Amino acid sequence: MLFYNQEGIVKNLIHALKYKGQEQVGEFLGDWFGESLKNGIPQATFDYIIPVPLHPKKLRKRGYNQVEGFGKKLAHHLQAEYRNDLLIKTANTRTQTRKNRLYRWMGSRALYKLRHPLVLDNKNVLLVDDVITTGSTLEACSEALHKVKNIAVSVATMAVVP
Repeated sequence: MLFYNQEGIVKNLIHALKYKGQEQVGEFLGDWFGESLKNGIPQATFDYIIPVPLHPKKLRKRGYNQVEGFGKKLAHHLQAEYRNDLLIKTANTRTQTRKNRLYRWMGSRALYKLRHPLVLDNKNVLLVDDVITTGSTLEACSEALHKVKNIAVSVATMAVVP
């Protein structure tokens, strides 16, 4: 949706969302992007909107998944079901913000597992996250999702590092 630079408003918005308890930022961005997507893609394209999950320890510490509001608003606009119970994170890893692509990729492999995989058979899902830096998190989540037959996975994020 947006470009994330080391200096600028997008960085400040994402930082406020992730670290300052400003959950409404995700909802605002989800409404904005959801309206744009709704007008640009056919209705009923997605069955489920699935957020990149946090490990339960990080979720307890932060109190919320920073992509939840974003995902729920996208689900509303795209007439899809928001499901945060299908993909789980199996290890509590440190932040990847200072790792290069190789270390991110190595650290993300096999971190994500599916629950209730039969629910996803023959479904179109939209995987949502906050920022794409190297793509390793989304790649690892997509690999877990692609263990299901006949699944189509698309991704949407609040921002991407150019």
